[in-house]
Amino acid sequence: MRCLYVNAWAAGSERRMTTMLEIAETTEVNALVIDIKDATGFISHATDVPLAKEIGANGEIRIRDLPGLLDRLEAAGVYPIARIVVVKDPLLATARPETAVQDTAGGVWVDSNNIVWQNLFNEDLWSYNIALAREVAEMGFPEVQWDYIRFPDAPASDMARAVFTGGESERRVDAVRGFLRYAEHELADLSVRSTADVFGVTTSFRRDVGIGQVWESFIDVVDAALPMVYPSHYWEGSFGYADPNAYPYEVVYAALRDALRRSGAVEGAGLTRPWLQDFSLGSPVYGSAEVRAQIQATYDVGLNEWILWNASTRYSLGALEPLSGFENDPLVRVAGVLSPTSRRYEVMDSVAEHDLELFEVMRDLAADTGGIGPMDESVDSMAPLRDSIEGT
Repeated sequence: MRCLYVNAWAAGSERRMTTMLEIAETTEVNALVIDIKDATGFISHATDVPLAKEIGANGEIRIRDLPGLLDRLEAAGVYPIARIVVVKDPLLATARPETAVQDTAGGVWVDSNNIVWQNLFNEDLWSYNIALAREVAEMGFPEVQWDYIRFPDAPASDMARAVFTGGESERRVDAVRGFLRYAEHELADLSVRSTADVFGVTTSFRRDVGIGQVWESFIDVVDAALPMVYPSHYWEGSFGYADPNAYPYEVVYAALRDALRRSGAVEGAGLTRPWLQDFSLGSPVYGSAEVRAQIQATYDVGLNEWILWNASTRYSLGALEPLSGFENDPLVRVAGVLSPTSRRYEVMDSVAEHDLELFEVMRDLAADTGGIGPMDESVDSMAPLRDSIEGT
């Protein structure tokens, strides 16, 4: 699958969907990820799930004719994927506060960004999201993609107030695995694929950093794991690069290489389908060369599937290979500079020797510490990776 993310507003727009289908008809793109429930808690279509109706989750219909949209995608030969956000659901937290993370001072816990979080130990939360998944699967979605199946990545000062009722004797990694196993079981009779979005660092970091995601703990209970290997979300020194955002090819290649190595040691491991960055966060500004570099790295590491993320559903079209092939050798950003794709190895081979030595030092350190570079074990050290945009 070579996918683009489509937010619910775009999916409900005739004009925007015509544009998306034109992209799929003329480029390598053959799948679209459609928002069914995003981080607002609102469901995109007129759902019949009783709890959703009870809590007002059908109060902002964005896709008026979801069956019609699915028919349109099928006619175009485009594979549809239903994205469902799990633990970011303020509507459910308001109506059913017992499903949310609690505060030691009483009431529902709110982090320093004024965000409420669902408690992934709560099985009522599981049942609600599975009911929604079954509904859209019966409509015709062949795949459900779970997003935000994790615990908060808030600072330690915030987490000190958080109470996860029901999880007193369980590990967070067990809750994430438990939910995904439950989803796999509950959707089995519908022959629906169950996939999961996970932090990019899970491909390389061997310990749980507090969010409940460790590669080996979930890779065998999903049809595919979708690590968000956005170069902008890695901190200084990751994979040996002072500015990972300036090395989209190298960062994505290294992260996915780690994922494949770890999956190879797990019986029944699912596929790896990375989320790639088609947005700018810091310097350099991302465009076709930076996006194509990530796609090329995915292919070079031996994977054929990827998804581009842009919260506004506006993509760098020059990064997508036309069905007729590129007319000219596309530029990619490698070794911190722009280069024709065919010369990427030549350019990388010219990297200064001291940079290569730094890379090896960082990799050796990672092997010793269990991570991809120096990192405090506290959850607060996740600050560089906190959500800068929706979709993590």
